Amino acid sequence: MDVTHEKAMRSRGNVSLAVLQDRARFIRTETVRLSRIAGAGHYSSTFSCAEILSALYYAQMRIEPSDPDWPDRDRFVMSKGHAAIGLHPVLADLGYFDPSDLDTYTRFGSNFGDHPDMKKVRGIDFSSGSLGHGLSVGVGMALAGRLQGRDFRTYVMLGDGEISEGQIWEAAASASHFRLGNLVILLDRNGLSIDGHTEDIMAIEPVTDRFASFGWQVQRVDGHDLGQVMQAFDALPRSATGTPRAIVFDTIKGRGVRRIKMSLDWHVGNLVGADYDDVMAELAAGLKPDTPEALQ
Repeated sequence: MDVTHEKAMRSRGNVSLAVLQDRARFIRTETVRLSRIAGAGHYSSTFSCAEILSALYYAQMRIEPSDPDWPDRDRFVMSKGHAAIGLHPVLADLGYFDPSDLDTYTRFGSNFGDHPDMKKVRGIDFSSGSLGHGLSVGVGMALAGRLQGRDFRTYVMLGDGEISEGQIWEAAASASHFRLGNLVILLDRNGLSIDGHTEDIMAIEPVTDRFASFGWQVQRVDGHDLGQVMQAFDALPRSATGTPRAIVFDTIKGRGVRRIKMSLDWHVGNLVGADYDDVMAELAAGLKPDTPEALQ
């Protein structure tokens, strides 16, 4: 590993929790802004994973924005691809491309659509579409890394609605069979899918026991507590062979905005006029540590 990449990794390891919280708020505000450009957006699904994306990209992943194809970089598969509206601003903020490029979001001829496109956007490792495919792709990436003798990790972000797909569990079985210690599931357990509560549509609890029964080592943390999120990341080994890891992040869909929080009406929506201004002001004010909202 050359000196440039080592320096980049060290700088990411020194990011404070306050900075990570600020970047989580940035992800939410950019989601609202880009949704207005598009005329609609996946607010709530992105808000639930904002802290996870912040910790992952600003403090955890081994990446180098100036060299997006660096062979030893960690890979990220956003299987719940509709939350890419929160990932694109992170990549711009880190220097993968000019932030002004996002002003074309979803417009005709733009590189940026509702789902990530690895052929058009620097820093994207997986082009998602229909949900449920990401873990299978992650298994392939992790196997490829081992065959190439590389020690990168592959992180796969899953939505709790999509894990009712049978393909997820075929991939989970494959990962433990091949002992992919370099594969990590990040499960955004926000409790809602577009059709309703996950436990009403297709129950997944006890989800930690289910993944454990497939041969995974599982931990469960508060996905909005950045201290817990970072502790979970820091506990991950970097080994090409071993038990695959799953982190179940308990989250709140729509976290950060009262009218959106845990509302089935905001899986996809469009904030305009005074509503847009009110939500942006709420996000700018942030969650106060002594309020019930902040303690959830």
